[in-house]
Amino acid sequence: MDFMMYKGYPLVRKGNDIYFGYMSEPYVIWLQAEDAKEEKGVKLSHKVRFYQMKTDENLNPIDAIVKNGERPTLYDALEVASTWLRRANQS
Repeated sequence: MDFMMYKGYPLVRKGNDIYFGYMSEPYVIWLQAEDAKEEKGVKLSHKVRFYQMKTDENLNPIDAIVKNGERPTLYDALEVASTWLRRANQS
């Protein structure tokens, strides 16, 4: 597992899944990189799906999903996800 920060939130990666946010807050974002293509020796994703999820352990994963989206790049998906997290966790 790899760990980094983006706009003040942790990113935890396992395979093609990335979890964005703090599990101690009400919401996190789950990102799934799809359609990876190799360009100049580097694997780049050309479709990223992401889901805003409640962190309530009593919910099954399907019921925990609040909203979802899709963007062509990880950067684009993280820009939307960071806005979602900031708004959801402030209320």
